[in-house]
Amino acid sequence: MTTATSRLTLIGHWLRRHARLIRRLQWLVVAAYATLLVVPALLPLPDNNAHMLDNLTLLAQFVFWGIWWPFVLLSILLFGRLWCGLLCPEGSLSEWASHYGRGKGVPRWVRWGGWPTVGFLLTTLYGQLISVYDYAQAALLILGGSTLAAMLTGLLYGRGKRVWCRHLCPVSGVFALLAKLAPVHYAVNETRWQANPQPHLPTPNCAPLIDIRRMRSASACHACGRCSGQRSAVQLVARSANSEVVELGADGKHRWDVRLLLYGVIGLALGAFQWTLSPWFIQLKQGLAEWLVNHDVFWPLQSGAPWWLLTHYPQVNDTFSWLDGFSICLYLGGTALMLGGLLQALLFGAARLSGCARPFAEQLALCLIPIGAAGLFLGLSSTTVKLLRYEGLLLSWVPYARAMLLLGALLWSLWLGWRVCKPLPARHRPVPLLTLILSNAALGYLWYLQFWIW
Repeated sequence: MTTATSRLTLIGHWLRRHARLIRRLQWLVVAAYATLLVVPALLPLPDNNAHMLDNLTLLAQFVFWGIWWPFVLLSILLFGRLWCGLLCPEGSLSEWASHYGRGKGVPRWVRWGGWPTVGFLLTTLYGQLISVYDYAQAALLILGGSTLAAMLTGLLYGRGKRVWCRHLCPVSGVFALLAKLAPVHYAVNETRWQANPQPHLPTPNCAPLIDIRRMRSASACHACGRCSGQRSAVQLVARSANSEVVELGADGKHRWDVRLLLYGVIGLALGAFQWTLSPWFIQLKQGLAEWLVNHDVFWPLQSGAPWWLLTHYPQVNDTFSWLDGFSICLYLGGTALMLGGLLQALLFGAARLSGCARPFAEQLALCLIPIGAAGLFLGLSSTTVKLLRYEGLLLSWVPYARAMLLLGALLWSLWLGWRVCKPLPARHRPVPLLTLILSNAALGYLWYLQFWIW
């Protein structure tokens, strides 16, 4: 055991021993979360002279969308789902509610593997329609609604568990994808588990309902440390950030992971980050508007929808018409379907041409996780940059940092592809590698348009 691994193992054991302290920390996070979520929604909109240091609404906006979301994603890439296990207020509240709920078994429809994908797609689209990044009421509706759903799920299902987090959370699937690249995880030695040596520790409560003995992936693990040291078989250790995709990616269990990655994390998310800048969106909307006017249909051009359906804040001259809402849905849906479908056709077609089965195609698609993760971080951190520039910071280094991050993600994706294709016969490698290069080049170009052209 290396010194680094030994220190990580001690950290895992420390988390288990100090579980009560962690629970108290979670309640502090819940209190801060509730304050920043609820209070700004009750306050008037900030004026043009307000700053985040003297206006709670702007401060909450920066905390949620400038710090919380982008850096939670970064933390998962670095440490696995540590946020879920130690700090997430939704997970804490769902588990707490589950202690006092009905304790029902988890029904089959809840365990359907597509819920995280569907939830992410619908939540992302709805968030764009009501401008969730810009208004406290919209943030309360989406984040608060998700929290209430998590607590309701806890009251209905499980006993002291996080059924919501395992099966229904809209971002659980995204976190699971990113955790595959984490350079640390809780490794389980199944032989030692079965031997069950002394000392016998109390059976841990695995809130996300994982079969610890057979756990190999970091995707579902919340990295809470509750099982650390169990049967002397579970340890927090370092690993290669490529290992999970390379070693487990071809096990045929990633159908929904791939769909979420291609159509959600890459396709829909790219459209969500781009539509406010995209000349293609403007052309689409103008074309629809001209068609409506030419056919004497004017009601879609009106902006009378309530704020919880479409953005409607006339006091700051920010309102969406019905045409705006339809155009956003069409643009984001079209981007998700066209880009995700094109990537799937390329990668799965390359696998077939190379004589490989579907599991290899899924593994090849998972090689796009680095560029998908970089896109999410860059898109969300755009809000960070925007808010800091409103405060007077120039941040002239940002374009260079973005370029380096994109380039690093592209190279990482290609390195993963090489590792995945290496076991193939030499004559079968060029086609999948070429399609992976084309896929990364296309995604890099689209981000180039966003940050340096539009």
